[in-house]
Amino acid sequence: MFNNLPYAEKILECLLENLDEGIQIVDYNGKTIYYNKSMGKIEGIDPEEVLGKKVSEYLEDVKEDSSTLMNALKNGKKIVDLIQNYNNEYKKKVTSINTTVPVKLNGKNIAAIEIAKDMTSLKELTECICKLQGTDTKVKRNYNFSDIYGSNPAIRSSIEKAKKASMSNSSVLIYAETGCGKEVFAQSIHYNGLRKDKPFIPINCAAIPAALLEGMLFGTEKGSFTGAENKKGLFEEANHGTILLDEVNSMEPYLQSKLLRVLQDGYIRPVGGSKSIEIDVRIIATLNEDPEKLIESGKLRKDFYYRLSVIRLNIPPLRERKEDIPKLIQGFIKNYNNILGKNIQGIGEEVMEQLLEYNWPGNIRELKNVIESAMNMADRDSVLNYKHFETGIFKRYSNGTCREIGELQINENGNFDLEKYMDNIEKEIIKKTLEKNSFNISKTSRQLNVSRQSLQYKIRKHNIK
Repeated sequence: MFNNLPYAEKILECLLENLDEGIQIVDYNGKTIYYNKSMGKIEGIDPEEVLGKKVSEYLEDVKEDSSTLMNALKNGKKIVDLIQNYNNEYKKKVTSINTTVPVKLNGKNIAAIEIAKDMTSLKELTECICKLQGTDTKVKRNYNFSDIYGSNPAIRSSIEKAKKASMSNSSVLIYAETGCGKEVFAQSIHYNGLRKDKPFIPINCAAIPAALLEGMLFGTEKGSFTGAENKKGLFEEANHGTILLDEVNSMEPYLQSKLLRVLQDGYIRPVGGSKSIEIDVRIIATLNEDPEKLIESGKLRKDFYYRLSVIRLNIPPLRERKEDIPKLIQGFIKNYNNILGKNIQGIGEEVMEQLLEYNWPGNIRELKNVIESAMNMADRDSVLNYKHFETGIFKRYSNGTCREIGELQINENGNFDLEKYMDNIEKEIIKKTLEKNSFNISKTSRQLNVSRQSLQYKIRKHNIK
């Protein structure tokens, strides 16, 4: 139906010109018949200068036999998500991810379409992130088991298991919620183990785009297509040492499959290369979601999980080891006294009670940040008390409701008035639900699962205006 419209070609042209991706189309001779503005921005070329030319005629470092467009025309095969590196018109290094599709008519290749996504800035940012993470050299801050505080039986068990793991070369899988200290455990295993004098390279799988991660892990070699570089991957850099794959559940399944072969065979093959390289690298991987649920949802390959979890560590969340909070706070105060040049004496007893009641969804990282924030607000030689903390931290969560400190209702005898307290909660819930529904009684009664008559009675009872 679209093809029969008299202005279909104009609609299609408008669509292609307003895409963020670069689009180039060549005819059966490889000469450009369409080149949109986005492709011009990627390659730094005026689209008018490209029309009627082959890629090799306007990009100096691209030979005809290495052009994806020419290869698609010649072989009639689709090329998907190929990373290309080349110099644009202004000699600036460009990185793009290209998909090239041949167009066939009556069994003949009559054209080829290339769709390009500019990855130059993203690649530069990724490399910057990796340098900041210390992937080019050994990590400067080395944690060990003395940095892990805890008297809780579950955390003590995890520490003892990790110490045994440090005397092995088997792969380790660490499962814990965000903020529980997975990297502290991973570094402790490495720097107290058999490979302590060899490289330790952490890489956050969630922070690296899937299209770039494979080349970063395994390296690249000059291949048959544009601009492939001879570059060592992180596995070669970490040879005889340890790689930490943080949040490995964010890795694409196809890459999990490749890593599984590395774990089984001890060989890697650089992207674009034909020869395998023998490597000796221990893998420590972390998950921040339940592995069984990840397997069920298809985000984690079962065979990959079993190969990773030769040794599995479960780190308990802070809410399950609250008896460790006072010692953790003591350690944070000591640390930030040195950093901030203060002499904080400790923390008030009432504040400590409230911190022990809180469930810490952000775990140790959240606790650490809360203490740092409070110490910035405190005078040099003071004791931390309520005024130094953000009020939001003093909320107690229970069955979906919460209350602030000081909100408890005390009667004339000095006792807690439960009935009045519950009335106040009911009033607040009804009031907020009414406001949310623009005081629509029917809608509010349905959301609260009470009858209209009952809701109207409660509105009068609580004197809600």
